[in-house]
Amino acid sequence: MTGAATTFCYDLNGQVIRISAERAEFWPSFDLMLGTLRVGEAVEPGFRVDIFETPALPEPPEGKLAFDGEVPLDGHCRIIDGGDVVHLVFPGLQTASIHADEGWAEIRVHPDSKVKWTLLMMVLDAALDAGGQHMLHTAGLTLPGREALVLIHAPSGTGKSTTSMALASQGFGLCSDDAMILDVKAQGVTAWGMPRRVKIHRNTAAMLPFLSPCLGDTWDAEGEQAVSLDRLGEIIRIEDARARPVAALLHLERSADGQTRLMPMARTDAMVALATDNVRTGMTGLLPIQKRRMAAIAALVKAVPTFTLEVGSSPADAAALIASAVPPGRLDQD
Repeated sequence: MTGAATTFCYDLNGQVIRISAERAEFWPSFDLMLGTLRVGEAVEPGFRVDIFETPALPEPPEGKLAFDGEVPLDGHCRIIDGGDVVHLVFPGLQTASIHADEGWAEIRVHPDSKVKWTLLMMVLDAALDAGGQHMLHTAGLTLPGREALVLIHAPSGTGKSTTSMALASQGFGLCSDDAMILDVKAQGVTAWGMPRRVKIHRNTAAMLPFLSPCLGDTWDAEGEQAVSLDRLGEIIRIEDARARPVAALLHLERSADGQTRLMPMARTDAMVALATDNVRTGMTGLLPIQKRRMAAIAALVKAVPTFTLEVGSSPADAAALIASAVPPGRLDQD
């Protein structure tokens, strides 16, 4: 670095990540998402990230090519498995080298660039993994009047956000509509929500008119609006980022007949469905971080009841079904 670095630290449920860079503009999306988790620099980090601006990016790193293709919104990238280090390369633009076992990562960015979202999330994944935690593509909501939460998973576009907002209107507390952090320990399975803005689709807004006070008149190219948690907190309950016990895992599907129903789901089927959406296999097989995520998913599915939630024309109908299927118990007193 050529000058004094700007340094921010974030507490990810006990795993502190420290980011240092010449310019804070390198990671605006990261701070927008994790700003509420920022802590003082005196805290000892468990994972550190150094960001450098350089006109000459490193030569292609040595290792086995694990991925080579297009990433939505971010363009062409490669993942190279170097054994002790994993490299993410956006040719000519930026690179990341992740030294997971040593607890650090290095990002190199071409001048006038901002760190790409894919690269940031891969580094964040590595930081969480180093602390024994794993990010899952699920929604999470606390049960009405209770501390325990349920996780809801489904591929993008199935209706997680719509269902989450509908449940929140019925007394559930929103932890996240899209990204939950799983922590599997001997004493139990807990999760907490990534405190980032919620994207509301115009179809969700039409189905759930109570959201209208949070929305403006402008929609993006995907027909969505990003709404801050503070703004949503004026009409629904937004939970803080504390880790809470997981009471159940729900696989979301769209109902074929418009009726909403909740049915037990075989644990093996639940694991396959969750892993399909959260574990990536590359040209070299599973990277170590993906193997550990798979193990965490297996522990989750073994520890909690699993259900299929078919949501029909009235998503709010799911609230009573879920509350009845997951009765109060020991988890609500932990």
